[in-house]
Parts: sequence; structure tokens; C-alpha cells
Amino acid sequence: MATTPDRERQLQEDAAQLQRLGYAQQLLRDMGGFSNFAVSFSIISILTGAVTLYGHGLRFGGPFVMGVGWPLVAVMTLAVAASLAQLASSFPTAGALYHWAAMLGGPRVGFFTAWLNTVGQFAITAGIDYGLAEFLADMLGLPRERGAVLPLYAAILLSHAVLNHVGVRVVAWLNDFSAWYHVGGVAVLIGALVALAPRQDVGFLLTRVSTESPSWYAYGFLIGLLQAQWTFTGYDASAHISEETRDPTRNAPWGIFLSVAVSAVVGYVLLGTVTLAIQDLPAATAAPNPFLYVLTNALGPSVGGALVWVAIAAMWFCGLSSVTSNSRMLFAFARDNGLPGSRWLKHVSPRFRSPSVAVWVSVVAAFVVALWAEAYAAMVALSTLALYASYALPIWVGWRARRAGTWSHRGPWDLGRASPFINAVALVWCAVIMVLFVLPPNQLAGYTFAGALVLLGLYWGLRQRHTFKGPQVTLLRKAPEGDAPTSAARSSPSSG
Repeated sequence: MATTPDRERQLQEDAAQLQRLGYAQQLLRDMGGFSNFAVSFSIISILTGAVTLYGHGLRFGGPFVMGVGWPLVAVMTLAVAASLAQLASSFPTAGALYHWAAMLGGPRVGFFTAWLNTVGQFAITAGIDYGLAEFLADMLGLPRERGAVLPLYAAILLSHAVLNHVGVRVVAWLNDFSAWYHVGGVAVLIGALVALAPRQDVGFLLTRVSTESPSWYAYGFLIGLLQAQWTFTGYDASAHISEETRDPTRNAPWGIFLSVAVSAVVGYVLLGTVTLAIQDLPAATAAPNPFLYVLTNALGPSVGGALVWVAIAAMWFCGLSSVTSNSRMLFAFARDNGLPGSRWLKHVSPRFRSPSVAVWVSVVAAFVVALWAEAYAAMVALSTLALYASYALPIWVGWRARRAGTWSHRGPWDLGRASPFINAVALVWCAVIMVLFVLPPNQLAGYTFAGALVLLGLYWGLRQRHTFKGPQVTLLRKAPEGDAPTSAARSSPSSG
């Protein structure tokens, strides 16, 4: 592909910036700002999280979860996204959260951040693609038994692995298309419901009913927030693909923040429109697939079923982007020898310029997660817990580093004086999530998360604390404002 002089100059500047952070340019840097945004927007995928967990939210909190719960979670998540965005602007590497935590808080914090993010990404890929497999089973008339769903799930994972292995440019194009597809798909769905379906009054969105927690509605409402919170996960993907993005100090942070902001607005309109189309609330909550029930009853089997297929295609795009993000995290962590088998996981295909081994390990691990968790809600709760723990750690050490003056050089995307307040809101919300999504009925996710922390603690204490050094660059002392980050490479830039 021919490059203009300006693009070539930008690529050289981006490679030099990465070199100063201790790494050589290995991955294909071919994504623009929209492509970077599109990856995170596709992983958030309001036509995935909000749809596959629509029944969860409806049963635990009723329409009130859609009308009030969604905007509540969206506003709090924007604080987390903004906090991560300013870190991405300063340290644009594929390791992303792991690198930020290690540079600002030391190898131990980086190690736990990387592992939590890795576990969370395995689980989120599992949640996306297993939810897609269940919807496919419903639409094909197959039972939701594991014997019928698992083969569909395996085929979906295989398609994502093959494309991520052999088609870096194709995946980038598909991510761009996915963003437009999501917006267009939501517009078609909303338009059909507004034009053809009977509607409740807007006040219906304030209806409080819980079939899962009838004696204590507040508890059901809080557990029902998992629908929105799981939807707003994975937007760190814009940071993970920094080494494949042109001008990443600007494009990656905007990709993080805008993917959440746009999803919040578009998703709220979608959920409101679907919920107002419910004519029989008890029947909708009792249906095996409430979203499918609402659409087919409001629009008829033909039109409603066709719109469900639109959502199914969006779920496939979402899973594709999730594998892209997951494999880049594995590649970056392995590049610093933080994983068993790092020698192979950091391999980059010389032909396709993709982290090929990391791609396949990502999908195999996602398949194992689905074998472990029979309950779909357990997969999504685990992914939410692990990912938000990995978001909180770099925000926390970043807040400390700013106060100490260690992190004095910031990128062009910065929160300025509002940073301490926004960081505090983000950390409080992450703590709330840690509590909410280990409570019944999500005990399995909580036990698994706790067990993972114990195993990681033992792995660190017995082995990795003696050998793991973290990223190539660490912040050492305070630099005057406006200067480059005061740092030193521990070794020569990694060449893989």
C-alpha cells in the first residue's frame, strides 16, 4: 500500500516514540483514528451486551433497570474511561494497562494488572461468543442445551481466530464496517419499532418489578446493573492496539472515551425503544429469550426475527474485535516474559504481521472458560470483575504518581485539574462493581475470581518476583513540566 510523505513521517514518529518506550515496531501500524475507535465500539457492542443480557436486567430490575440503571452505569463508566484515556495518551503501547501499572507502580502491580486483564479478556470473549451461540440456537430452533450450543460456539471462535491470524488488514476493515453496522443496525431496529410496534408511555421505563428478587427490589435492581456494566467493558482495546494505530497519543484515548460515550447514548435509545414495545411484562420476563420475545410479539415473527439476525451479525463482529484485543494483550505480556510459554506467545507471523500464537491461545482459553461456567451470567460477571480490577490498578498508581510528581509528562489527552476527582470517582465505582458482582447469583464468578487472585499471589511470590522485570522502561524521577518522561530503558528495545 502506497504511503504519502505525511503518513510516512507519522509512521516514523510513532515508531520512534515506541522505541523510546523500549520496544521496536513489529506489528503492522495501519489503523487510523476511526479504526481505533471502531475496535472498542465493536467490543462494547450495544447489540451484544445489552441484548444478550436483556432478560437478566428485565428479570432482576424490570424496565427501571433500562430507564435509570443504564444512564447511571454509563456516567460512572465515563469516569473510568476518561481516567484510562489520559494514561493511554502518555504511554501508547500494546501492553496498555499492564505497561501503565508497571511503569507507575512497579513490576508487581504490572504483573497483577496484566493477569487480571488477561483473565477478563478470556472471559469476555467467552461471554460474547457463547451468548451469540445461544441466540443462534434459538433462531435455528435448537435447544439451549450445551450439546447443541458448544459446536456453534466452537465454530464462531474458529472463524474469529482464522481472520485474526491471516487478515490484519481485513480485520481492521471489518472493525470499521462493524462500527457503521452497529449504528445502522440500531437505527433500523429503532425505526421499525417506532413505526410498527405499539408503545407504552415513557413512564413505563420507571416500572419497578423483580421476578428474581421480589421481596427486596433494591437488591434486584443492583444485580440487574450487570446488564449495562458488562456492556461497558472491553473499551481498553483502543489502548491495546496503540502499536497498530497512527498518532496513538491522540487517537487511542479518543477511541477509549468516545466508544463509551457513543455507546451510552445510542444504547439508551435502543433499550428504551425495545422496552416501551413490551405489551405483557410478566410474559416477557418469563420468556426463555425476552429480547426475541419482545421483537417477535411487537413486530411479528418475520420482521422481528429478521431484526434479531441483525443483532446476531453485530455479536459476531463484537467477538472478532475481542479476540484482536485479547491477543495483543497476550503478545505484549509475553514480550516481557510474563507468561508461561512467552517464547511462543510473543511470536509475530512474518507473513501476516499478526501475533499468531497469541490469537489461537486466546480462543482456546475462551472455549475453556465456557466449559467451566455453565451459567452464562457467571462468564459475564467474571469478565466484568477481572477487567475492572485491571482498570482500577493503573488508575490508582497513576493517581499516586501524579501526586508524587513521578508522572509529570502527560500526553495531549489529559484531564488537568479535574484528574484527581475523576480518578476518585472511577476507583469508587470499580470498588462498587467488585462487591456487586460477587453477590448471589454470581457466587461462582466471585469464587473463581478469588481463587485466581490466590493462585496469582502464589505464582508471583514463588517464582515471578525473582525473574519478572516488567516493561523495558520505568519512570525513575520527576521531570520538569514540558520535558520528555524521565525514564530509562532497562535493556535494549525488544525485537521479539
